[in-house]
Amino acid sequence: MELFSGLLDLPWWGHAIAALTLTHVTIVAVTVFLHRHQAHRALDLHPAASHFFRAWLWLTTGMVTREWVAVHRKHHAKCDTAEDPHSPQVLGLNRVLWGGVVLYVKEANRPDTIERYGQGTPDDWLERTVYDKLAIFGVFIMLAIDVLLFGVVPGALIWLTQIAWIPFWAAGVINGIGHYWGYRSWPTPDASTNIVPLGILIGGEELHNNHHAYPTSAKLSSKWYEFDLGWLYIRALEALGLARVKHLAPVPRIEAPKPAADLRILQAVILNRYDVLARFARSMKRAYAAELERMCRSSPEDARALKALGPWLDRDEKMLRDSVRKRLDALLPKSPVLSTMVRMRRELAGVWARSAASRRWPSCRGASAATHSQCAIGNFTGLNASDGCVPPSWARTTASYRPRA
Repeated sequence: MELFSGLLDLPWWGHAIAALTLTHVTIVAVTVFLHRHQAHRALDLHPAASHFFRAWLWLTTGMVTREWVAVHRKHHAKCDTAEDPHSPQVLGLNRVLWGGVVLYVKEANRPDTIERYGQGTPDDWLERTVYDKLAIFGVFIMLAIDVLLFGVVPGALIWLTQIAWIPFWAAGVINGIGHYWGYRSWPTPDASTNIVPLGILIGGEELHNNHHAYPTSAKLSSKWYEFDLGWLYIRALEALGLARVKHLAPVPRIEAPKPAADLRILQAVILNRYDVLARFARSMKRAYAAELERMCRSSPEDARALKALGPWLDRDEKMLRDSVRKRLDALLPKSPVLSTMVRMRRELAGVWARSAASRRWPSCRGASAATHSQCAIGNFTGLNASDGCVPPSWARTTASYRPRA
């Protein structure tokens, strides 16, 4: 066997295309199988598709499904806190970007993490005897295949690219930059961002803020200008009878105003909470601009302070540093409008935090679910729940929902 040619005698650019193709298959396996299917149950896969992805990931990454799923689920459960396995907000961007794989391995070796968050993953003979017990052997089999197909030098280089691809792009870029830099479509209670609107290179995982807003959605794009390549592959698998989509993000449907908030409206407000918060954030930005203009005329010093704090006004309370929180608390009394809007946003977040504490509708001192929710929304709007009414804007907003197509 020659050093630069194998069974496939390709030019240098052919080897480059082969490397990109093989790494792309791995990206698809991670985003479709590990992430959307196994970790979040957003879709079902036919056993043939599942077995292909499991075998391919064993050959190209050596990752064990249960370990990957457990680490990822813990990331969602403890997102951007000290218990998050890989938060750049806690550990720093460089440590996660360049050492994300080390952080992953460290967390994957914690039995309590695997036991608590790794439930429901494959546990058949193949998983126990081959993919788990012999996890490291798969990548060396892939090395032999690459050398046989492409030659010693090109094959080894292609193999190294395959081995480094997921640790860098998934463990590094998505977990690092995806919680540090980019744009936010949804005001999630963490630092997740969409890195770019076109999710091609990493199979749609670039749309990380969208995913954190609706983690069980099989489709990661949510705006007209966004593209999720992983969703294209899922639709193709669905057309072939190899996949079935279970969950998509809700889309609010605006209805005519109603004088009273019934249970359907209140449930829709909770289900579409990020859409409601996004609309509220846009209103807050308009109020912020007007207040900044007013302060520039009346108190330039306060205006400078407000301008510095502007990006933090619509952030979740737990994402505020103590220094920022203190500066906000000192400045907001000087702007009754912004003070009221920040208070309203915090109360809204409190409503959803209480509703998320249980899968069931919470009760309010023995009251019905509807009464409890009316009480919460009533506190937010300043109206009494006993009046049975909310402002027309609330009656129109997210009056119902339908699956996002």
